[in-house]
Amino acid sequence: MNIIVAASENNVIGNKGGMPWHLSGDLKYFKQTTMGHAIIMGRKNFESIGRALPGRRNIVISRQADLVLPEGVELFPTLDAALAAAGDDAFVIGGGQIYAQAWDKADRYYITRVHAIIDEYDTVIPPLPEGVRLVSSQDQPADEKNDYAVSFQVWERV
Repeated sequence: MNIIVAASENNVIGNKGGMPWHLSGDLKYFKQTTMGHAIIMGRKNFESIGRALPGRRNIVISRQADLVLPEGVELFPTLDAALAAAGDDAFVIGGGQIYAQAWDKADRYYITRVHAIIDEYDTVIPPLPEGVRLVSSQDQPADEKNDYAVSFQVWERV
């Protein structure tokens, strides 16, 4: 299972239901990396996106068994049930509660490291677990479409 996330230097991923930055390059990277795969997310994250993401199997985790989702979006009550249905190559895409549950189970972490310290936040990810190594990193500078410089990093379990 894979995790994909954009996080600041101090591991911030969100504030008040949204991301504390605009990074066009990260959105392109996310789309390119997850296209054709299952993506697993929590209900709040799905609601913040507002729609199913095309070209991917959309899976939402919620304890609300009567949750109404758009056609083609699948509902599972737990992360384990979603992972069992999605297979090994699925991507967990958030939010914070789902990342916390999945963090130590992941084989690969796709982290867009946002080169900034964010002071206003309500959601963070844990530090990377021991036993992972950086296998690739590509830098992108800040520009008119990207609030901050970032590094697209891939970490794998040793």
